[in-house]
Amino acid sequence: MQLHTISAAYFSATGTTMRIVRTIAQDLAHALSLPLQEFDFTLPSARQVPLSFSPHDLVLLGTPVYAGRVPNLLLPYVVSARGKGALAVPIVVYGNRAFDDALMELRNTLEDGGFHTIAAAAFVGEHSFGHDLAAGRPDARDLALARNFAQGIATKLIASGFEAPPVPISVPGNNPVGPYFRPTGANGAMIDIRKVKPVTSEDCADCKWCAEHCPMGAISYERVSDIPGICIKCNACVKSCPKGAKFFTDPAYLYHRDDITARYQSPRKEPVCFL
Repeated sequence: MQLHTISAAYFSATGTTMRIVRTIAQDLAHALSLPLQEFDFTLPSARQVPLSFSPHDLVLLGTPVYAGRVPNLLLPYVVSARGKGALAVPIVVYGNRAFDDALMELRNTLEDGGFHTIAAAAFVGEHSFGHDLAAGRPDARDLALARNFAQGIATKLIASGFEAPPVPISVPGNNPVGPYFRPTGANGAMIDIRKVKPVTSEDCADCKWCAEHCPMGAISYERVSDIPGICIKCNACVKSCPKGAKFFTDPAYLYHRDDITARYQSPRKEPVCFL
């Protein structure tokens, strides 16, 4: 089989998944002397038309890990992707707790969509909840491993004659996948933060950045303090607001954020790659 294009496709609210997928894709395209195209499906406007590929494509598709799985509101769009025989590399990025069944879920979804998975990886990125857990990641060490992974994929492809493998790449996880990770409160009981949304302070300059960049289109453009849509706690608005005017105040959410930050700060989790 002959490859014509390397494709980098990703959902990346705060940029960590994008950096990983783009690094791998760029090095792979260079190693194989192939053109690179990108599909950033972070914003709702980019998810209007399903992704579609051909047997001559190699697709690196990356998503963040939310509660140990592919984000449930993102999953329908990933399910809609049509591989049509394309080769694929599922990549998940998590915040130093665990990737649980996310990589298995993404691999299975791509296989069901007509892709042939030839490799897979789980990388670590700064947790969406703040700047303390996995701070600054992916860092130089992570990106070096990403480049090594790209070289490994290139070597494997050349050795196989660019043919689709007979079986999907083997990855860890339950198959079928298990339930989403459920946070607990101070008393050990399960808490539900799905309906929690950030608030807006008087420091807001009404620049509209948050409304324009919310991956769920949840924030009102006319009145950015209103969030009528579903918030997935990606924290894009919190981390990137030029005035620092968006933040969470819900006690259960704050407890969960601080708890996992303290609990999973160390040891440093390293990327794992499967070839």
